[in-house]
Amino acid sequence: MTSEPLSPLQLSLPAGEGRRVLVTGATGYVGGRLIQELLAAGFTVRATARNVEDLSQRPWAGSVETAQADLQDDEQVRAAMQDVHTVLYLVHSMGSGKDFMEREAAMARTVAQAAAEAGVHQIVFLGGLHPDKPLEELSDHMRSREQVSRILLAGEVPALVFEAGVVIGSGSVSFEMIRHLAERLPVMPGPSWLTNSIEPIAIRDVLYYLAHACALQESVNRTFDIGCGQEQSFATMLKEYADVAGLSPRKVYALPIPAQRLSGFWIGVVTPIPRGIAMPLSASMAEDAVSEEHDIADLIPDPPEGLTGFREACRRAIERQRSGTVDQTWDDDVLATMALDPAEPLPSDPEWAGNTVFTDVREHDGEASPEAVWQVVESIGGQNGWYSAPVLWRIRGLMDQVMGGYGLARGRRDARRLRVNDHVDWWRVEKIEPGRSVTLRAEMRVGGRAWLQFSVEGRDGGGSRLRQRAVFFPSGLVGRAYWRAIQPFHALVFPTMAKNIMAAAAPQPSGERPGAR
Repeated sequence: MTSEPLSPLQLSLPAGEGRRVLVTGATGYVGGRLIQELLAAGFTVRATARNVEDLSQRPWAGSVETAQADLQDDEQVRAAMQDVHTVLYLVHSMGSGKDFMEREAAMARTVAQAAAEAGVHQIVFLGGLHPDKPLEELSDHMRSREQVSRILLAGEVPALVFEAGVVIGSGSVSFEMIRHLAERLPVMPGPSWLTNSIEPIAIRDVLYYLAHACALQESVNRTFDIGCGQEQSFATMLKEYADVAGLSPRKVYALPIPAQRLSGFWIGVVTPIPRGIAMPLSASMAEDAVSEEHDIADLIPDPPEGLTGFREACRRAIERQRSGTVDQTWDDDVLATMALDPAEPLPSDPEWAGNTVFTDVREHDGEASPEAVWQVVESIGGQNGWYSAPVLWRIRGLMDQVMGGYGLARGRRDARRLRVNDHVDWWRVEKIEPGRSVTLRAEMRVGGRAWLQFSVEGRDGGGSRLRQRAVFFPSGLVGRAYWRAIQPFHALVFPTMAKNIMAAAAPQPSGERPGAR
């Protein structure tokens, strides 16, 4: 039953030769990791995205078919499903606005209808574990997941629905929440849901089930619970993570109040998860999430090595993060959701004519080579810091988190390399010319649209020049007031930043980078 070569996670995979599978949500956390497993199993993979350019820098980009498809566009979805055997439905809109439930339902209907018209044999959907109670009593997030499940199960094409609890893996939103809470708070008072029963599942087991669901001989139309087989409380998970990570023992106290909105705010400030996601996430945590059956074993046997327990899942996730091999993160799901209303790119300079625009331009020359300067520029942010006034950056980051933004807590995917759409603290890589320039688009709370650009060029006679440019398009009086208020910050930060970046690129006797955090 196992195919060669082994998967990136060394999973036991089915034989996928001869079947084409369509992965929706290919730019997301689960979809992006699953594609590598499907390719290892021998499936022909077609990946969808609203903009196929978003797939171009993925490690599997050259090995898959691509299809541009907005799941709200009937024609695009039908075209993407031609000659497809199995459709993997791995999208969600949590945190994308108050109407996300209506949007998810509409997308599910579009996919179900298009699959029927295209002759698809099987739809596979990853939903969420939730208690058995009326739909209207579930949290908005869980209600939407259940609503999508019912729409797909009622369609003409059989739907295999997996219901999973918190997914533990390097870069998953659940793991990042647990990691940041446990690492930053030795003593944690929290809401009453900290004692609720939860059954986690390792990302490797989720991928195992999804891959095998694509190779079934007969179509299936029903829901299956999946988990690790061991229920525990969220408080216990925080303590066990600390133990696995080698931290001092954590003390967790569940207060006798639900405090869902307060806990969402708490998560948004302490972790890199923005409040728009933390709120629905904390609301869903207020419900038990434990599997009630393990019938999936009759259809897909447990992995040969057995299901992965929480501690082992944490150990693997920590090891992967420390090795710097995290290709996909929960933030990829946020980016896919944001594509419903994509941010506009930085206009070219001639297009500024007639518009209000504020800029702050700094240049600094140095003796370091352009290659050395670029290496520092490409590694800016995250643990490396911003090379100037770290206290001011932290204050601004905390202000952003309080307002519901990312702040500095999100960090980077890779400490040394950048690619388009990577996050760098509260910035997003919009454009990059390796070795020459990078444009970062702000995702912090500001009264307008903002970018930060770095460009590096060689100088005649040796050395290099670093050009640093901040660009801001204000939105009304609020935006203008914001720019005026932030100018003292720029005056303190930007000149020092350019200078310290150049100094960091020069050979240092101590081997340290001056000006970093």
